[in-house]
Amino acid sequence: MRGAASRCDTRNHPRVHQRHQSIYPPQPKLRRRPLACRLAGFPACWLTPLEGTKLRIVKGKFAGRTLTSPNDFRVRPTAEHVRVALLSMVHDELENARVLDLFAGTGALGLEAISRGAKSADFVETRPASLHALKANVAALRGMKDCTRIFKRDALPFAASLVADSYDITFVDPPYGSKMLDRVLESWMTNKFSRVIAIEHAASHNLPRPFDKRIIEDSAVSLYRV
Repeated sequence: MRGAASRCDTRNHPRVHQRHQSIYPPQPKLRRRPLACRLAGFPACWLTPLEGTKLRIVKGKFAGRTLTSPNDFRVRPTAEHVRVALLSMVHDELENARVLDLFAGTGALGLEAISRGAKSADFVETRPASLHALKANVAALRGMKDCTRIFKRDALPFAASLVADSYDITFVDPPYGSKMLDRVLESWMTNKFSRVIAIEHAASHNLPRPFDKRIIEDSAVSLYRV
């Protein structure tokens, strides 16, 4: 029995260990959603690697530049692959566009738009942690201060106060499941404050039929045009 045990116990054998490592490379550790986040029912797709993944600009003149993200579980920066899909949907309208980024968070959508050719971007955000990250991101990119404005305002009254054709493109990314999204869309349908409005939302969130829509895992991007 002792011989059999020694033949079966390969945990400390260096060759076996190396072979196991080569077949199954180590995976990045995942950050567990905070308890309040789990109790609120936030999607499991919000789990992100602690290491090896950074918020960054994907394309354009600032491609590869990393962005600051607030240390606040309530802030959900748009996943990179969702942002890529969203920006590709408005690609033809980006050149010299006036952009509005509602519920801006880190500002990743508006900053990515400028990197890809937009003329200017206005950011609307209220959370202190998000505002701190947003201002840091604007300051870190050369020339960005000259073509951006940051408004510490609630997105709903800000959108309601706009007149027709104030912007070319509006990005809207409120907390998933929030009725604020429906109210912003109602304001846009009333006064058409931008030619295009692109909305990121939970795939389960029902909205009026859009001009275009893409579903990416638990997320969706809906596009409306004047």
